Parts: sequence; C-alpha cells; structure tokens
Amino acid sequence: MEGRCSSLEHTGDDLSEFEKKIEALKKALEEKESELEDIESLNSTLIVKENMSNCELQEARKELINGLQNFPSNPPEIGIKQIGELNKEPFMKVCIQKFPPEERGEKAIELLQFWQHEVGNPEWHPFKRITLFGKMQEAVDINDDKLVMLKKEWGWEVYEAVVTALKELNEYNGSGRYVFPELWNFQEKRRATLKEVIQFIMSYMERSKNKRRR
Repeated sequence: MEGRCSSLEHTGDDLSEFEKKIEALKKALEEKESELEDIESLNSTLIVKENMSNCELQEARKELINGLQNFPSNPPEIGIKQIGELNKEPFMKVCIQKFPPEERGEKAIELLQFWQHEVGNPEWHPFKRITLFGKMQEAVDINDDKLVMLKKEWGWEVYEAVVTALKELNEYNGSGRYVFPELWNFQEKRRATLKEVIQFIMSYMERSKNKRRR
C-alpha cells in the first residue's frame, strides 16, 4: 500500500481522482497498521501466558517427581524413570559369560561406568538426520564406529541398552546429555502425562483406603 501511495503521489498529475485514490489508500494503510499493532499486542500477551503455563506445568512435574520418588508400587504402573541411565542387567550378564567369578562384578561396574560416561559425552554424537513421515528428525546412526565396536565386542543386549539411553536423552532432554528423573508410564514405555500421574495417585489412595476399611 505504501508503494502504491508513493507511485500515485509522484505521477505529477493534480487530478482529483488520483487524490481520492491516495487518500483511500492512506486510510486503508492506517487501518491495517492499527490492526497489525493489535495483533502484535495479542500475540505478545499469548506468548507470555504460554510461558507462564509452561512454567506452572514444569513446576507441577517437579513436585510430582519429588513426591513419587519413594512411592510404593510394585510393579510400577506410573513412576520415576532415570532418563538416560543404562540398564545394568545386560552388562552383568555379558560379564558373567566372559569373566571368571572373582572378576565379574568389578568388570561389569567398569564396563557400565565407561559406557554411561560415553552416553553423557556431548562430544560424541552418534546420530544422523532422516526424513520420517515427511518430517526431518534425528535417529541413532547404527554405523557409528563406537556403536559398531560395542555390538561386536559386547553383544546385542549391551548395544541395545546404550542405544536406548541415547534415544531417551535425545528425545526427552535436548538441552543436555545427563541423566535426570522423569515421570514415566512403565506399561507403555513413554513419558507419563500429568493426568495419568494424578489418576494413578488417586487410584492408589482409593485402593489403600479400601484395604484399611477391611
């Protein structure tokens, strides 16, 4: 609109028709600018509210994580999972197969600690970009030299434990490669929603109340 106004003003014609067109365009431009200001103000307000809601949700998740740390549930339906923490069982199992009894425990701890450190090492990035269902995303690179060596030397189960930890950290903790607690749906093997956690707690409390009545 600004461009059209400028071109009409520089035609050199004093015709009233052009003046009317210029005035109409200027008025329309002012209205659009006012609408744009209103939209920008609304957008800023929505962004602030969204940030506040996100902060409240994160605080709620933190409180639930603290409350569920020692929550009795066996087997756990909803609970706390240490995201990025390696499953110890494959390491112990492979060391039982490879080492004499007096060395198994120590070797398993050494192997576990080494690969836990590697999983958390930000300088190691065994991922590649792929397109899945039309969207670009990161996936573990199965041809990564360290992962190839790991599978060859220590077997599929240890390899799978390391890959699982890498996937978890990449999906749930994009800001860093460190182990952290998260609300977890163990039945569906994914992050639990706040609704699921609250429903689980209410159900547990109801079961406990019924047991006491008996």
